[in-house]
Amino acid sequence: MESPSPALQQTPFDALGGTDGVRRLVDRFYDLMDSAPEAATIRQLHAASLKASREKLTLYLTGWTGGPQLYVERYGHPMLRARHLPFSIGTRERDEWLWCMERALAEHDLPDDVRQFLLSRLRPLADHMRNRPDEVAGLPIAGQ
Repeated sequence: MESPSPALQQTPFDALGGTDGVRRLVDRFYDLMDSAPEAATIRQLHAASLKASREKLTLYLTGWTGGPQLYVERYGHPMLRARHLPFSIGTRERDEWLWCMERALAEHDLPDDVRQFLLSRLRPLADHMRNRPDEVAGLPIAGQ
């Protein structure tokens, strides 16, 4: 991942505080998902224990933000969309995931330009995970 601005001489990984900083971000993200009513739908898609999810997201974000490619070393190419296909993900789930990440990033000690840069990259990534059509005017899509 490129740096948020040419003037910034560090990667987002460095700005987050390295692996420990990424882990703190991910822990806060999943703490919010586990406790906030605003994330109830996305939480239901996860296992009762979030331990494995925390570990995988930490490994993934470490490499995605410019750090060591820990996820790739352990699991191979991320193939995020394919790995998320078993889960029914629509706009609501995407928005709840982003709600947790936006708040976790807001609480992390980051320069605003780095935070905005990360969100500008995470929003389309989260949108790409959608694999279910949304309801139209409160009615299910035909055939569902």
